[in-house]
Amino acid sequence: MALNQTQLLSKMVIGDGHGESSPYFDGWKAYDENPFHPTHNPNGVIQMGLAENQLTSDLVEDWILRNPEASICTPEGIYDFRAIANFQDYHGLPEFRNAVAKFMARTRGNRVTFDPDRIVMSGGATGAHEVTTFCLADPGDAFLVPIPYYPGFDRDLRWRTGVQLIPVMCDSSNNFKLTKQALEEAYKKGKEDNTRVKGLLITNPSNPLGTVMDRNTLRMVVSFINEKRIHLVCDEIYAATVFSHPGFISIAEILEEDTDIEGDRNLVHIVYSLSKDMGFPGFRVGIIYSYNDAVVHCARKMSSFGLVSTQTQHLLASMLNDDEFVERFLAESAKRVGQRFRVFTGGLAKLGIKCLQSNAGLFVWMDLRHLVKKPTLESEMELWKVIIHEVKINVSPGSSFHCTEPGWFRVCYANMDDMAVQIALQRIRTFVVQNKDVMVPNKKHCWHSNLRLSLKTRRFDEVMMSPHSPIPQSPLVKATI
Repeated sequence: MALNQTQLLSKMVIGDGHGESSPYFDGWKAYDENPFHPTHNPNGVIQMGLAENQLTSDLVEDWILRNPEASICTPEGIYDFRAIANFQDYHGLPEFRNAVAKFMARTRGNRVTFDPDRIVMSGGATGAHEVTTFCLADPGDAFLVPIPYYPGFDRDLRWRTGVQLIPVMCDSSNNFKLTKQALEEAYKKGKEDNTRVKGLLITNPSNPLGTVMDRNTLRMVVSFINEKRIHLVCDEIYAATVFSHPGFISIAEILEEDTDIEGDRNLVHIVYSLSKDMGFPGFRVGIIYSYNDAVVHCARKMSSFGLVSTQTQHLLASMLNDDEFVERFLAESAKRVGQRFRVFTGGLAKLGIKCLQSNAGLFVWMDLRHLVKKPTLESEMELWKVIIHEVKINVSPGSSFHCTEPGWFRVCYANMDDMAVQIALQRIRTFVVQNKDVMVPNKKHCWHSNLRLSLKTRRFDEVMMSPHSPIPQSPLVKATI
């Protein structure tokens, strides 16, 4: 009997473990099919679902022009080509590990130091998370993860490892702050389901919230994982992308400074990356920093499946060792991200749209609960489809981050120029004006059923271009705050 094609393939191929069917990725597809361009496609979808920092690219480009010898593919750097191109030790270039350790300390205010011998490379934070999970858990085991959390974790931690994720409930009643009670309840649920809980994953600063954890919360977390004898994985990939107070506190600081807490360092592991803080997602530089010797040794062996190219290591080692550049870059990056944050949130505030108070990351957690017809996932998705297909902005619905409160959306603002931000605000304003009769300014979330979630009575593009449009025509209109 002939076998069909699916019977000839693995469960991984025919399954949906990657999570690509999530609205989070659907929004990207909508953008890819109709990308906005100011001249070639001015009515296309604006990408505000991608957390990239493109605000500091000029600083890096200027450094490269002034330091051509840092690349082995230039006349100035060609003399290092053979040595670098032939290097294949999965420990990584010593100068690269030293530079990363120094940079990690700098992004944490030099309040703590990091041992270069504990630096393990991986293919981006995605690879770093998966390798860490492989080292800490077996198929069927579980990690506790506070919600809302980055949708990619469903892929990074679960897809190939067979590990489960147990949500830790957090909500807007306390601005989504993690509590001991929520941790206890999630841990208890895992036990009741006969699931072996092996660890807790926290993201600090938070994606999607854009908030930082305070010292008391971090102390509570360290006490909790030691009490339960489970691992703690701290995703700190936005450590330097903090633009106002309160400042970022690394879990490393708690281990070093808060000596009154009884803690086993072998349970603590940090995932870092240069994708966000330096704006290098394409370089695929992920870092595992573990205080556990066995994890370091195993992760280093596993890193063979996702190494960072030696060409990239060589370039970044030179760049990160330039103390003057790093100091100026981090200060200017925080300044520019903060300015963009204020422009965008100020523009939203003029429209009566609030966001969760935040001071980190490359996004805001936008509150559109007053525009959702009913407090249901279905209503949130209905609103999201209008924003994607008619307002033509790719934002990510809260449900894709496993948020249990319909109406929250993550909106990224640092992956575009000033003009695109103003056009996005114009589009949002047009939509709000169309629906102003059903908005609830007092934020008591009285769920209205007569929200006009369609602009088909007048095409959105026509509204935008009409001389009677309430939106100024120039894309350079300044959003004051």
